[in-house]
Amino acid sequence: MPAPPPPPAPSPSPAASSPSPSPLSFLRALPRPLVRAVTYTRWLHLVIGAVVPLAGGLVYPGLSDPGPLDWLIAAVLPVPLVAAAALLPSARRAEGLQARLMLFPGKHARVRGGAGGDGAGAGGGDAADAGDAAGGISASPSASWTDRGRTALWLVFRMEAGLGVWLLSVWLLQCALVLSGVSVEEPVMGSLTPSGGARALAPLPLLALLALAVAAGRLDTRVARLLLGPSVKERMAALEDRTERLLERNRIARELHDSLGHALTLAVVQAGAARAAGDPEFTDRALATIEETGRAALEDLERVLLLLRETGRRPAGASPGLDEAARLLDSARSSGARVDAEITGTLEDLPGPVSREAYRMLQEALTNALRHAGPVPVGVRVTAGDARLRLLVTNPLPEGRPPAVPGSGSGLRGIRERAALLGGRAESGVEDGTWRVDVTLPLR
Repeated sequence: MPAPPPPPAPSPSPAASSPSPSPLSFLRALPRPLVRAVTYTRWLHLVIGAVVPLAGGLVYPGLSDPGPLDWLIAAVLPVPLVAAAALLPSARRAEGLQARLMLFPGKHARVRGGAGGDGAGAGGGDAADAGDAAGGISASPSASWTDRGRTALWLVFRMEAGLGVWLLSVWLLQCALVLSGVSVEEPVMGSLTPSGGARALAPLPLLALLALAVAAGRLDTRVARLLLGPSVKERMAALEDRTERLLERNRIARELHDSLGHALTLAVVQAGAARAAGDPEFTDRALATIEETGRAALEDLERVLLLLRETGRRPAGASPGLDEAARLLDSARSSGARVDAEITGTLEDLPGPVSREAYRMLQEALTNALRHAGPVPVGVRVTAGDARLRLLVTNPLPEGRPPAVPGSGSGLRGIRERAALLGGRAESGVEDGTWRVDVTLPLR
């Protein structure tokens, strides 16, 4: 009797498969911020803020032999002046540009491709800085009193935090000098008397100074994002601009889909019909139709590419309107389809956007009929009047082919989107064995 097969090995859990950070990798990540140039530009950005209280302190109360009260007075006295400077709209722009340059990684920082953050505890903010040069900082002038208030808070924070960082940095440097045996005549914050054997502790203040530079830079960056970030109005404007760009891209995609899809469908149908007919005269007509349709598609493609390249040149020709529907109908008839068209009303008087979009909808509806049903009878009814435009395209379903799902396909979706943008509606589906595309657009 054969032995039973061994039980399958348990599959590793996701927690077990993902490697946990080892103490060695943590130790390797610690010195990363120390080799990044942005760490020191952030520290410098804060220290620059201490210039105002230091200059004011030299005037009053004087910094020849300052005590804690003197430093407090030097920190508090310039606050009204700094807050008043924030009332200038350009102050926000100046602070935003300076913060972008000094607080966020760029070419001056030794970061490649966004990798290599500041180490553990960065909060994910620094990793995103490498991919975003602006760092979420606005460089627009103050447009409201809220912007001015946030700018005033930022200037006060930068001044007070800069003074504190400057005092701690100088004090730590003096501590390192004293522990190394160098005498300091005027210590910034109290005297330090080293004991014997204290020279071995001299590197500790320097390490503390480096840690101070890293921690202060991260704090400065987060406060800058909070106080110098875009306002609600700026975010709404950016969101509207992004929406406009997405709508323009979708419109261009629909233009290419409708124009090139129609041209390629007619070319395929005409070529197949010419090969099946074997008639030289019919082949000549088919080639002429393919040439005309291809030339029109190339013009549409050139116009769309000019828009994409944003060269500033005007397109060679305007988009065709519904008054040129005869060209579409003739192209469909030349492919073998029997098109019964009925046009009521004056198409030349239609509004430009309605006329252009209706042309593309008719083009897509005829293309779908030729592509999915072949050379079948197609009914086209266009009615312009009563403050609305109605476009109805019908064709019988081919035998042996299941009906399409109503609303499926990118072409039908494009028709619905075009109609919705103009405040109209578009419906498609099967009714009594006939495929119908029914579009209604308002003219006002």
